[in-house]
Amino acid sequence: MSHPTPYPVRLADEITRQLGQLADHLSQLPPPQAAQVISRVLDPDTGVLGGINHLVTVGCVFAKDQAERGALPPEVWLALGRASNELHDVALDLDEHTETLRRVGARPVTTAPKAPEPAPLVVRRRR
Repeated sequence: MSHPTPYPVRLADEITRQLGQLADHLSQLPPPQAAQVISRVLDPDTGVLGGINHLVTVGCVFAKDQAERGALPPEVWLALGRASNELHDVALDLDEHTETLRRVGARPVTTAPKAPEPAPLVVRRRR
Protein backbone atom coordinates (compact mmCIF):
# COMPACT_ATOMS: atom_id res chain seq x y z
CA MET A 1 0.00 0.00 0.00
CA SER A 2 1.42 3.40 -0.93
CA HIS A 3 1.76 6.10 1.69
CA PRO A 4 -0.30 9.24 1.16
CA THR A 5 1.68 12.41 0.54
CA PRO A 6 1.99 14.31 3.83
CA TYR A 7 0.25 17.68 4.00
CA PRO A 8 3.50 19.73 4.31
CA VAL A 9 4.82 18.15 1.09
CA ARG A 10 1.57 18.93 -0.72
CA LEU A 11 1.71 22.46 0.69
CA ALA A 12 5.26 22.96 -0.62
CA ASP A 13 4.16 21.69 -4.04
CA GLU A 14 1.16 24.04 -4.06
CA ILE A 15 3.27 27.05 -3.04
CA THR A 16 5.73 26.24 -5.83
CA ARG A 17 2.87 26.01 -8.33
CA GLN A 18 1.43 29.35 -7.15
CA LEU A 19 4.83 31.05 -7.38
CA GLY A 20 4.99 29.92 -11.00
CA GLN A 21 1.53 31.37 -11.60
CA LEU A 22 2.57 34.63 -9.96
CA ALA A 23 5.64 34.86 -12.21
CA ASP A 24 3.45 34.22 -15.27
CA HIS A 25 1.05 36.99 -14.22
CA LEU A 26 3.90 39.35 -13.37
CA SER A 27 5.33 39.06 -16.86
CA GLN A 28 2.02 40.30 -18.30
CA LEU A 29 1.13 43.10 -15.86
CA PRO A 30 1.35 46.80 -16.66
CA PRO A 31 4.34 48.45 -14.94
CA PRO A 32 2.47 49.99 -11.96
CA GLN A 33 0.82 46.67 -11.06
CA ALA A 34 4.07 44.76 -11.60
CA ALA A 35 5.81 47.19 -9.23
CA GLN A 36 3.08 46.59 -6.62
CA VAL A 37 3.51 42.83 -6.86
CA ILE A 38 7.31 43.02 -6.69
CA SER A 39 7.20 45.35 -3.67
CA ARG A 40 4.94 42.89 -1.85
CA VAL A 41 7.16 39.95 -2.75
CA LEU A 42 10.21 41.80 -1.47
CA ASP A 43 8.64 43.05 1.77
CA PRO A 44 11.03 41.75 4.44
CA ASP A 45 8.29 41.17 7.04
CA THR A 46 5.32 39.89 5.05
CA GLY A 47 6.73 39.14 1.60
CA VAL A 48 7.63 35.95 -0.21
CA LEU A 49 11.37 36.59 0.01
CA GLY A 50 11.21 37.00 3.80
CA GLY A 51 9.06 33.87 4.06
CA ILE A 52 11.50 31.84 1.99
CA ASN A 53 14.39 33.10 4.08
CA HIS A 54 12.55 32.09 7.25
CA LEU A 55 11.85 28.65 5.78
CA VAL A 56 15.52 28.13 4.85
CA THR A 57 16.55 29.28 8.35
CA VAL A 58 14.20 26.75 9.95
CA GLY A 59 15.57 24.12 7.55
CA CYS A 60 19.07 25.04 8.68
CA VAL A 61 18.14 24.45 12.34
CA PHE A 62 16.69 21.06 11.36
CA ALA A 63 19.81 20.17 9.36
CA LYS A 64 22.10 21.17 12.25
CA ASP A 65 20.19 18.90 14.63
CA GLN A 66 20.29 16.03 12.14
CA ALA A 67 23.99 16.59 11.41
CA GLU A 68 24.77 16.48 15.14
CA ARG A 69 22.95 13.13 15.33
CA GLY A 70 24.85 11.82 12.30
CA ALA A 71 21.74 11.53 10.11
CA LEU A 72 22.91 14.24 7.68
CA PRO A 73 26.39 15.22 6.55
CA PRO A 74 27.53 18.51 8.13
CA GLU A 75 27.90 19.96 4.63
CA VAL A 76 24.09 20.04 4.32
CA TRP A 77 23.81 22.14 7.47
CA LEU A 78 26.61 24.44 6.35
CA ALA A 79 25.09 24.89 2.89
CA LEU A 80 21.67 25.75 4.36
CA GLY A 81 23.30 28.18 6.78
CA ARG A 82 25.17 29.85 3.94
CA ALA A 83 21.98 30.04 1.87
CA SER A 84 20.09 31.57 4.79
CA ASN A 85 22.79 34.19 5.33
CA GLU A 86 22.97 35.05 1.63
CA LEU A 87 19.17 35.31 1.33
CA HIS A 88 19.18 37.62 4.33
CA ASP A 89 21.85 39.80 2.70
CA VAL A 90 19.93 39.89 -0.59
CA ALA A 91 16.76 40.86 1.27
CA LEU A 92 18.63 43.71 2.98
CA ASP A 93 19.99 44.91 -0.38
CA LEU A 94 16.53 44.84 -1.95
CA ASP A 95 14.77 46.35 1.05
CA GLU A 96 16.12 49.80 0.23
CA HIS A 97 14.28 49.65 -3.12
CA THR A 98 10.94 48.38 -1.85
CA GLU A 99 9.61 51.86 -1.06
CA THR A 100 10.49 53.06 -4.57
CA LEU A 101 8.57 50.13 -6.03
CA ARG A 102 5.60 50.96 -3.77
CA ARG A 103 5.59 54.56 -5.01
CA VAL A 104 5.74 53.44 -8.65
CA GLY A 105 2.88 51.03 -7.97
CA ALA A 106 0.78 53.74 -6.33
CA ARG A 107 0.99 56.21 -9.22
CA PRO A 108 -2.36 56.84 -10.88
CA VAL A 109 -2.56 55.58 -14.45
CA THR A 110 -5.26 58.06 -15.50
CA THR A 111 -2.96 60.49 -17.33
CA ALA A 112 -0.32 59.72 -19.90
CA PRO A 113 2.93 60.20 -18.00
CA LYS A 114 6.02 61.73 -19.53
CA ALA A 115 8.19 58.99 -20.95
CA PRO A 116 10.97 58.20 -18.49
CA GLU A 117 14.56 58.79 -19.50
CA PRO A 118 16.37 55.54 -20.13
CA ALA A 119 19.01 54.85 -17.52
CA PRO A 120 22.29 53.09 -18.21
CA LEU A 121 22.28 49.68 -16.60
CA VAL A 122 26.04 49.51 -16.22
CA VAL A 123 27.72 51.82 -13.75
CA ARG A 124 31.37 52.37 -14.49
CA ARG A 125 33.84 53.28 -11.84
CA ARG A 126 36.72 55.63 -12.40
CA ARG A 127 40.08 54.17 -11.60
